[in-house]
Amino acid sequence: MTRLYNFSAGPAMLPRDVLKQAQQELLDWNGSGMSVMEMSHRGKDYMSIAAQAEATLREVMAIPDNYKVLFLQGGASSQFAMIPMNLLGSGKTEADYVNTGAWSKKAIAEAKRYADVNIVASSEESRFTTIPAFDEWRLNRNAAYVHYTPNETIGGVEFDWIPEVGDVPLVADMSSTILSRPIDVSRFGLIYAGAQKNIGPAGLTLVIIREDLIGECLPGTPTMFSYATHANNGSMYNTPPTYGWYLAGLVFQWIKTQGGLSAMAKINERKAQKLYSAIDNSSFYHSPVDVKCRSWMNIPFTLENPDQDAAFLAQAAARGLVTLKGHRSVGGMRASIYNAMPEEGVDALVHFMQEFEVATSAA
Repeated sequence: MTRLYNFSAGPAMLPRDVLKQAQQELLDWNGSGMSVMEMSHRGKDYMSIAAQAEATLREVMAIPDNYKVLFLQGGASSQFAMIPMNLLGSGKTEADYVNTGAWSKKAIAEAKRYADVNIVASSEESRFTTIPAFDEWRLNRNAAYVHYTPNETIGGVEFDWIPEVGDVPLVADMSSTILSRPIDVSRFGLIYAGAQKNIGPAGLTLVIIREDLIGECLPGTPTMFSYATHANNGSMYNTPPTYGWYLAGLVFQWIKTQGGLSAMAKINERKAQKLYSAIDNSSFYHSPVDVKCRSWMNIPFTLENPDQDAAFLAQAAARGLVTLKGHRSVGGMRASIYNAMPEEGVDALVHFMQEFEVATSAA
């Protein structure tokens, strides 16, 4: 069977080599006589899987020793509440948020249940097609933390810089950009990411948190919403998403064999530039995003005539290029090209776009 090129924003493609290894190990992991899905999370075999996954991630991302890595459930959306619950426990009541798109807005709405939220900067007036210049930000020195979304999956805007916020902990929702390039983890207080884009299957959430930020929760915080609960129990206070954790470990190892994050960055930038060039060198396609802050991972684009959207999607699907419909709030098309999207998939999309333009213009 020929595999499709899945341009979904998530759940997204997984590396073929990872899927093949998981297939080979599905019934019997490493001679254990059991599938990973059947193992006790506290058993020797599974504990070795979990430990190796964390060790590989720490190596690939160069995570400092004073950070905990947590493998949690609940998606990134649960983190919208867990972050203020855990980081406001020191007595501070204020939190800074940058509003650059749909996911920023959801994080802000949830944080307002627990904190006095200061909107540091917003690009809503531009319909989230750009990122506010840093010299316009209104940072609050008394904030418990500063939250931003380095890559907005829906709008396709991306920071190519890390905000400098002084001693206030910087918190980042990296769900759609983590592992796509090297980052300096030490500049962040907390990084979180849903797995279903660059890490693994849906159901797993990764949290990387500096140790000094763990332990002071708001009164009434549920036990399962305390980072200390998970940090003190190796992410195994309850049964974790064991198979998702295992697959994430295979993805981390795959990234390492590709040459690590520096190599992934070169590939990802090249893929993105191919697609942006196809858009920019045409009057038939258009990118709504400011050139200075275009995402490598999520590339929205529109057709000159929206009435042709349905034909574009149908013909693309017939070529094995699927899930290209843009988010309902934006319209048009969106190609999500995370780590596991092979370069030949982008090449195939570009080739189809050129053929569709010629055929449609000639009709």
